[in-house]
Amino acid sequence: MRRTGKPDRVPFEISWGAFTPGLMEIYRQRTGSTLDPAEYFDFDTRLVNLDPTRRKVDHAARFEEVPPDTVWDEWGYGGVRGSLEHFLEYRYHPLASCTLPEDVFEYSWPDVDADYRFEGVERATRSYQERGYAVAGELYLTIFETSWLMRGMETLLLDFFRNQNLVHAIFESITELRIRQARKYAAIGVDVLRLGDDVATQRGPIMAIELYREFLKPRIARIIAAAKEVKPDILVFMHSDGAMADFIPEYIDVGVDIVNPIQPECNNLAEIGRKYGDKISFWGGIGTQSTMPYGSPAEVKAKVREVREHLGRHGGLLLAPSHILEPEVPWENVVAFVEAARQATY
Repeated sequence: MRRTGKPDRVPFEISWGAFTPGLMEIYRQRTGSTLDPAEYFDFDTRLVNLDPTRRKVDHAARFEEVPPDTVWDEWGYGGVRGSLEHFLEYRYHPLASCTLPEDVFEYSWPDVDADYRFEGVERATRSYQERGYAVAGELYLTIFETSWLMRGMETLLLDFFRNQNLVHAIFESITELRIRQARKYAAIGVDVLRLGDDVATQRGPIMAIELYREFLKPRIARIIAAAKEVKPDILVFMHSDGAMADFIPEYIDVGVDIVNPIQPECNNLAEIGRKYGDKISFWGGIGTQSTMPYGSPAEVKAKVREVREHLGRHGGLLLAPSHILEPEVPWENVVAFVEAARQATY
């Protein structure tokens, strides 16, 4: 991913190292394996995430008439299950009624930076690295996504124009936590720090690039700088679904090493590879709205070769589906992807 040297083949994984519940059931049936998919297919990376919090908080107490099956996150936002098995419809936003920065600063933020949350991370990182795997520490929903989940999407977008001080307060509170987390991941020695904020829809950016530069870019830069101060050779990965090509120069500018997932349904992979392939590496590229559910196994293998050609001409490519695989993906296509990825070389 540093675009130096020449490995024996292109590395690969299946996004988030797993499947949706329905496809996981098919995986168990078809393989008979009780192993995690990362182990069964022997992906080149392993993911580590925080240990569970020990805090006990009744988040539902903040709201009225909450359904009993509401799913709560430790940050305090809640959702109800939607029509697809693993997606949630987020209805409960703990910062929705805040009007002043002081309201934000007084919020009881989660202990995501507590030392005990990283004890399992350290053990797992050592174990995976001893086995020869690259270890990625998860810091998804880095700033923007956590913020809108806590404030409400529409409200937060309006705040960019009518209550900017409140946006800064929310973003800054989360950034300070992320900086401390990034330092701890780096001190443990993870190989990759995985950041992520969806800043685009499939039609284009959610926000003007000027807003990104004012509110998010300096804070992302501080998180990256904090990690690289502790571990200078850590690779920083940035995720955004959607048509996010306009943000790639911004990512390069703040020290991002890898961009993900380069969603092929709404990005021109050939153009992105030509413009940025010598400056940043790529992780993803295989469509989960197109090739994986609707292509034939032969088409999946052809797409792997095409993505390798578009995004791997300078090295710096890890092949992966652009999102977690849905139940509609035929099992034969999963196998075809793995077979083609194992055969892909630079």
